[in-house]
Amino acid sequence: MSQVDLSVKIGKLTLKNPVLLASGTVGYGNEISNFTDLSRIGAIITKSVSLKPRIGNPPQRIVETPSGMLNAIGLANVGLEKFIEEKIPYLEKVNSTLICNIAASSIEEYVECTKTLDSQTAIKGFEINVSCPNVKDGGLEFGNNISVVGKITEKVREVTDKTIIIKLSPNVSRISDFAKVAKEEGADAVSAINTLVGTSFNIFTKKPKIFNVTGGLSGPAIKPVALAKVLEISRNVDIPIIGIGGIMDWKDAAEFMIAGATAFQIGTVNFINPRAGLEISEGLENYCAQMKLDKISELTASYLI
Repeated sequence: MSQVDLSVKIGKLTLKNPVLLASGTVGYGNEISNFTDLSRIGAIITKSVSLKPRIGNPPQRIVETPSGMLNAIGLANVGLEKFIEEKIPYLEKVNSTLICNIAASSIEEYVECTKTLDSQTAIKGFEINVSCPNVKDGGLEFGNNISVVGKITEKVREVTDKTIIIKLSPNVSRISDFAKVAKEEGADAVSAINTLVGTSFNIFTKKPKIFNVTGGLSGPAIKPVALAKVLEISRNVDIPIIGIGGIMDWKDAAEFMIAGATAFQIGTVNFINPRAGLEISEGLENYCAQMKLDKISELTASYLI
């Protein structure tokens, strides 16, 4: 059998394989570059970029949990200006597709960040993180309001022709409704899912282990939830899905693709095994050959229900 075609299409982008490094888990790429070959990764999604620098939340900001991890980093980042000056030059040299994750506290900020970065040729697409607190609305998450998700997508679409991916919150009743409005307003794809809300306590001090009290739960613990959300979107909305949530090896990745994902992101596993992306890609290629699939894209939404 000839070599398996691992390429996948997300909006205007054709990726060499479906492996994406999740935002916030590999910094801006250079932090992990000594441990893996980034040129063999389908795409790198940068650490969230906001208009102004953010110092994030005080420590403790990361706590290990059974089969997972809680984090409340608080979207700490260098800000738009330094990202362009200090991070883009390195990322331009990496032979991988670069997607910039954008975080904001207002719709206007999402638009300004996207518009400014649109001129950067190294950036091929945007992942819009709508799981951010809306400071104009009492700190409620943008991602919990379907009309606001639609408005953000619409306004960002107006300022760029590049691929737009909306990163959806799982903390809603029907995630497919949010995917539908994102598509209607011009999104090319959706990422599903962002972290679940969780907390953890020290039983001796009776205080939360996370300074912020709650954090985002990631890792294998959330995989069944994430798979169900991907399946729900796949069965209700015709839009490419980038699956996220507890992928630790190629078997997990194959499940997400069978459930409806065109591609997938790996996050928590990067802290354990920086070479996981390469190993997952190789494992999927062998799996496709075993299953007599010429193209990995044939795996997407191949579930039998």
